[in-house]
This record gives sequence, structure tokens and C-alpha cells, in this order.
Amino acid sequence: MVNLKKYNDVSKLFVIFLTFLFVASCSKQNYVTKIEGKRIPITEKENQVPAIENFIKPYREHINKDLDSVLAYCPETLDKSTGKWQTTIGNLMADVTLMRGNLVFQAREKKKIDICLLNSGGIRSILPKGNVTARTAFEIMPFENSLVVIALKGEQIFEMVDFFIAEKKPHPLSGVTFTIDKNNVAKNILVQGKPVQKETIYYVGTNDYLSNGGDNMNFFKKGVQKFDLEYKLRNILIDYFKEVDTIPVIKDVRITVE
Repeated sequence: MVNLKKYNDVSKLFVIFLTFLFVASCSKQNYVTKIEGKRIPITEKENQVPAIENFIKPYREHINKDLDSVLAYCPETLDKSTGKWQTTIGNLMADVTLMRGNLVFQAREKKKIDICLLNSGGIRSILPKGNVTARTAFEIMPFENSLVVIALKGEQIFEMVDFFIAEKKPHPLSGVTFTIDKNNVAKNILVQGKPVQKETIYYVGTNDYLSNGGDNMNFFKKGVQKFDLEYKLRNILIDYFKEVDTIPVIKDVRITVE
């Protein structure tokens, strides 16, 4: 008769022996504990490979030619730091976005954008006096933001105006005017020259970042409908520059303070 107890004891010893060998072998393996690298900019002459440079040179020259071709002329420098509630570059950005955005929105949805609101922080450069190029547009709008239209009720338009006053920043604004009274409260709020109605739907153009409540513009998240026009703000500027000879300096009053 087979002694099962003795057989089981031998099996246990064999399993323990195999386990010990496995652990011992793992402890001898080498593991990567540190990775070091060195950054070698390809712009440094000593690191450039002639073959690579010759390959990319025609593409670089073609791109630079497109970026530096003169599209229009600006009679004076437009800067976002020149006004408390409005700026010339902000007025231009909002008006151009509203105008060119409507070309797409009306063609697609048979509707009209009533208001445009952008963020002052999104304007990253001045529009300098002199020749205007596509590179100028890239400097002003270096981000990949695209135009989005949000359908808001009049109630949210009131919220938008209150936000504007509380922020005290010259965010680009077009299509709406209002007065700030002595108590820092808005009155005479007009959209396209007409008083705002609480239950009326207004179509507001903005960028995709703000449309999701960016920069604390949470009123956009209360929209009843959203349309992505897939039209980059930078391309809106470039297309506009191509259409005009001289950039207008827009100084009409949109926000009045008592």
C-alpha cells in the first residue's frame, strides 16, 4: 500500500523548492530605475543634417510666403489694453466673428446670430499699424478655437450682461448694447436694437472653450441648443483680411456708464 502521508510530504517539499528557485531567479533580474536623455534642438547649426534641411527648406519657404503675404492694411495699432469696457481690437474681433459666422450659420441653419461674445484673454497680440498678413492672425489667435453658436433665452442674456459688469474686462462684444447705472446695474439692454425679452431665444456666437463654461461663463451651459460651425476664429480673421483693403478702427459706444 502506498504511504500517502509520506508522498504528500515529499510533494510539499518539492513545491517549496521550486518556489524558492523562482524567487531567487527574479531577484537577479535587472530593472530600469532611471532614464536619462539629452535634448538636441534641430535648429542648432552644428546639429543640422544637410539632407533634412534640404528636404524641409522648400516647405518652409512656401509656408513663410503664405504667412507673410500682405492681405490688408491697418491704419493704427489696435490693442486690447486701450479701454476699460471696450477696445478697438475687441470690437473688430466680435464684429468680424458675428458677420462671417452668419454667412455659415444662415446657410446651414437658416438662422441669424444675434450676439457675439468672446474673451479678452483669447486675444494674444496687438494688431499693429501697417501691413496685415496671415501671420498677424496667427499671432492674435494662436489657439485652435472654433466658432460655436449657443441658443440662449433672454434670461441668460441678462446673466451674461451681469457677468460682463462683474468681470470688469473688455471682452469682445457685438450685437448688444446696455447702460451701467450708478448702482453698477445694467439697464436699457438691447439686442440688435430691441429690448431683451425674457423668453425669447437669442443665438450667441462664441468660441468652443467659452461655450462649455470656460472663464466662468456658466450661462452658456444653460443653452437650449448648440451649433458647432467648425470655423476657426483664426480663419475667420484671415478670410476677413482677404476681403478688405483697410482694417476699420471701430469706436462706436456699446457700453455706456452713467
